[in-house]
Amino acid sequence: MKKSKMGLRGLTLSVLASSLLAALPAWAVDPFTVRDIRVEGLQRVEPGTVFASLPFRIGDQYNDDKGSTAIRALFGLGLFSDVRLQVNGDVLVVILEERPTVADLTFSGIKEFDAEVLKKSLRDIGLTEGRPYDKALADRAEQELKRQYINRSLYAAQVVTTVTPAERNRVSLNFSVTEGDVAKIRDIRIVGNEVFSDSTLRSLFDLSTGGWLTWYTKSDRYSRAKLNADLESLRSYYLTRGYLEFRIDSTQVAIDPGKEDMTITINISEGNRYVVSSVELQGEYLGKEAEFKSLVALRAGEPYNAEDVSTTVKAFTDYFGAFGYAFAQVEATPEIDRVNNRVAFVLRAQPSRRVYVRRINVEGNDRTRDEVIRREFRQLESAWYDSDRIRLSRDRVDRLGFFTQVGVETQPVPGSPDQVDLTLSVVEKPTGNLSLGAGYSQAEKLSIIAGIKQENVFGSGNYLGLDVNTSKFNRQFVLSTTDPYYTADGISRTFDLYYRTTTPFTEQGGDYRLITPGISVRFGVPFTEQDTVFFGIGAEQTEIEPGTNIPAAYLKYATDFGFKSTSVPLTIGWSRDNRDSSLVPTTGRLQRVNGELGIAGDTRYVKLNYQVQQYIPLNKQYTLAFNAEAGWGKGVGGRPFPVFKNFFGGGLGSVRGFDQGTLGPRDITGSFIGGSRKLGLNAEFIAPFPGAGNDRTLRVFGFMDVGNVYGENDKIDFAEMRASVGVGLSWISPIGPLRFAYANPVRKFAGDRIQKFQFQIGTSF
Repeated sequence: MKKSKMGLRGLTLSVLASSLLAALPAWAVDPFTVRDIRVEGLQRVEPGTVFASLPFRIGDQYNDDKGSTAIRALFGLGLFSDVRLQVNGDVLVVILEERPTVADLTFSGIKEFDAEVLKKSLRDIGLTEGRPYDKALADRAEQELKRQYINRSLYAAQVVTTVTPAERNRVSLNFSVTEGDVAKIRDIRIVGNEVFSDSTLRSLFDLSTGGWLTWYTKSDRYSRAKLNADLESLRSYYLTRGYLEFRIDSTQVAIDPGKEDMTITINISEGNRYVVSSVELQGEYLGKEAEFKSLVALRAGEPYNAEDVSTTVKAFTDYFGAFGYAFAQVEATPEIDRVNNRVAFVLRAQPSRRVYVRRINVEGNDRTRDEVIRREFRQLESAWYDSDRIRLSRDRVDRLGFFTQVGVETQPVPGSPDQVDLTLSVVEKPTGNLSLGAGYSQAEKLSIIAGIKQENVFGSGNYLGLDVNTSKFNRQFVLSTTDPYYTADGISRTFDLYYRTTTPFTEQGGDYRLITPGISVRFGVPFTEQDTVFFGIGAEQTEIEPGTNIPAAYLKYATDFGFKSTSVPLTIGWSRDNRDSSLVPTTGRLQRVNGELGIAGDTRYVKLNYQVQQYIPLNKQYTLAFNAEAGWGKGVGGRPFPVFKNFFGGGLGSVRGFDQGTLGPRDITGSFIGGSRKLGLNAEFIAPFPGAGNDRTLRVFGFMDVGNVYGENDKIDFAEMRASVGVGLSWISPIGPLRFAYANPVRKFAGDRIQKFQFQIGTSF
């Protein structure tokens, strides 16, 4: 602490003196009127910043209390390392020593992080270039950097801060990091389990003790968030199997002195297994006790299941909400009989008051128009509150795909106990997509795929897209636009303009092509919330362009009906998809039917295709998947089914183990020409990749495929079905879905082209 000599009325006060001012009368200054205020020591700080912090002005009365307040205020700015007040007569001199500012931040020895990531984390705590330097802040920065490394399981990381003075009262900070080795989980111990084995319980965890693939999954790196999630999985496992009083007593995470090996110990008490003895309803149920009883998931005589309890409470609450009771309270109270290991549940309900929705507000849609969101709502203003319709409204807005977050809040209206307001909040996301990619398969070799899409043009909710594909056998240019609300009732309209060139698979190869330009319009009519029917009409022309090794079937069709064929196809379809994911589904079903009818032009035909996929979760890790697809085509009006409309089979997406597109009829030249009928069945058992934990993006599967393609005059003979079994790998890679399959044909015939190993990028089931 610095002091100036007291002379006349001179006095210098430091920050420490300011806290003792009232207790040291020898330092006291008689009050006086301030004639002038001078500020000394400023380099970068504006004088106005100082004057704005002083509790007095020229002409004001100065006293010791105001001096102490001034010192505290100036220190509170965080800009000065020393503040002194000196009184010379009736002139007050404010002497300041500015803190040095941070000239730059540098890091050395970092490998795990990018420097910009670390700079951002330090910026969040207030340390960045251009800000005043503070030793306490630098210490916090060291701790923040260590925290960042601990989050990556680098517990041995050491951080040393070097402060180097620079010109103009600045300093350069360098954080020298010794990262050390990653701390890995060497053992996970579960203590107290008697009913279930250690291996069974550990299989529930995403954390693991490591394996040959943990370099990819990083599941052997400790994370508190992951451990908490695993503990919840453990708790749920017991509570859904009757162990009502199961508890986790403690969790210890120990690290060895070298900070490289970690041990997790989980102490549990299983308790006894309880069976539900009875379920009783008490309270007010709107005279609909029978309907509420049908919603009870708990069953007398079955083991206690916590999921059944929460499912029942939620079902009751939702059912009350469907009648306008937004604030219904439902409580499930267990009555435990520990002697007989039985538990009885009493479901008490209090519906409270019925309310209606006064107003629906929309927030956060900076780009998307209000009407685009409001037309998805099934809950109306001035109507009774309906939880089912509100939930459906939220889901419909979310399915638009325009927002990263969609939430609905219910807010009581002050002074009106029977009214609520709904606020739908959204967070916009970029809906434009410019893509440039490549795909590779053994059948089609390298293909370039480019596209530009805008799913929400000018915030109108309309779609506009352009796709280009340059694969060897299937090249296309497609321009599409969709208005999802062509009518106020939600009928969609889509225009397609396309140009496709196709070279069917042949054994000899060739340079002939099928060239198909066309245009179409189709409408989607929502018959229910889950079902949509599509119908449309188009016009297209298919040209068989002669070349080497053209199949005889194509040449004959061209000779009989011309090398160019015009068609006016009428299309109709239906779809329903309730899978939990389109990329890595584990539950749900997909169904779709597509029909095409050539009603005018040079072709007359009917073409139908039906596909159903079913996913059945066996548990958290294993899934059964089934796929069935049938296609049928027939010429009408005395004309044959157009050969260029044929179905093809074989390879990925059909019967694996057989070469792509080689199932079914051949013409007299031996070329594979496909057929007018197709049948395929696939079954897969999907499991995590060994060592990958529960990572859904990397899976292995065993499969069995059965199928074939038949000509228009062929009899569908199941004895001629080709079949294969095998194993495969599915990976959602950064460049798209990637699937490898090794198949062994178990039913094949002479002349079949076998290809046991197959792979493709950009395909699914």
